[in-house]
Amino acid sequence: MTPAPAATVPDSSGRIAILDILRGFALFGMIVVHFHQNFRLTVPESAHTRIEVWIGNFTWMGIEQKSWATFAFLFGVGFAVLMRSAERRGESVVALYLRRLAALALVAFALDIFTGFTILLDYALWGVPLLLIRKWPTGALLLVAVLSASAWTIPPLTTAVHDWATLGREGADRATESARKAQIASRPAPPRNYREFVGYRLRLLQRRFTNWRSLLPTSSFTLFILGLLAVLRGIFDEPRRHARLIAVFMAIGLTSWLVYWWGLPLLPTGFAPQTFAMLLHEGLGVISDQWLAFTYIGALVLLLTYRPQWTQRLALFGTAGRMALTNYVLQCVVIFLLSSPFAFGLHLSPYYYTLGAILLFSATVLLSRAWLSRFLYGPLEWMWRSITYLRIPLLRRVPGSDGSLTPV
Repeated sequence: MTPAPAATVPDSSGRIAILDILRGFALFGMIVVHFHQNFRLTVPESAHTRIEVWIGNFTWMGIEQKSWATFAFLFGVGFAVLMRSAERRGESVVALYLRRLAALALVAFALDIFTGFTILLDYALWGVPLLLIRKWPTGALLLVAVLSASAWTIPPLTTAVHDWATLGREGADRATESARKAQIASRPAPPRNYREFVGYRLRLLQRRFTNWRSLLPTSSFTLFILGLLAVLRGIFDEPRRHARLIAVFMAIGLTSWLVYWWGLPLLPTGFAPQTFAMLLHEGLGVISDQWLAFTYIGALVLLLTYRPQWTQRLALFGTAGRMALTNYVLQCVVIFLLSSPFAFGLHLSPYYYTLGAILLFSATVLLSRAWLSRFLYGPLEWMWRSITYLRIPLLRRVPGSDGSLTPV
């Protein structure tokens, strides 16, 4: 048998280097996106040079949804590896996995309430049905993935078609506009201080969990399923063997991105109500620009597989990726403090928020390197493992011991 490339061989702690590097890239991308969303100047008098406009457009079209998609996909991979490892050791998959999600939910709930960053709570919730379908055949899993990607379009699409059939196109547009105005009017007043902000976030959570639409799957669940399939297929165990399949998904991702930006806008929709037209231009959730993440992921996997020397060259990303959960929470807290009107309230031009994103990621890498030189896991990763396995793993590094429990 040909030895596996260095990028796919687990290190002494059981980790797979390529996954940590991918996590590091996803973290960097999300830092860039969060700076773009939270720090950009949006007042009309803020003049932008052509380069500043280009930075914003590149972030929007090339990074924004793709970083989130990569992070969600890697969470799906991590969940699948955890279940596979537990099954191989003969442990109870259900109990261990649900503890894993419960611990994530605790972190996610606090992050949502105190900073307004919500994505981890989606991961904790939609990780549950992944457990139920983990042994379904590939065809059924792919069908569920497609349905999950388009689920958010079903309520507005149904309403638009009904109004179109009963009120006509103009009547459907008037109904949509009335509903939009009513929604705006029902919005609570923005919080005036941090205490009101926390109360506002709590009310949003309550409204979310009492609304039936929260039961609809999201694209995160689609990406969880694809991450599960990648593990079941052995994509990260033997990437050379699956190079053709990786290339196919890279092509699908690039094609979807191109069609989303330059094909769907050309669809003739003047005959249809505005909501119906908007959903068509959004590809009904199936054709999406976020699938470009598969092109990025595949390119990096193939690079590290066929040019394993790049594993060392990109080790800084891997260092940050080893503490992905801790670093994600840390970046959310820092960005909230810097951008929130209840703290520093900074607003920056694209030049400066791009520089700020690079500086924050660099600080993340340095902090991760310093921490991991003394400890085996990030602080939140250590807590996560402790709850998952109901035992306290070794934290401080000692010669000849890695404290590993599972390669995720």
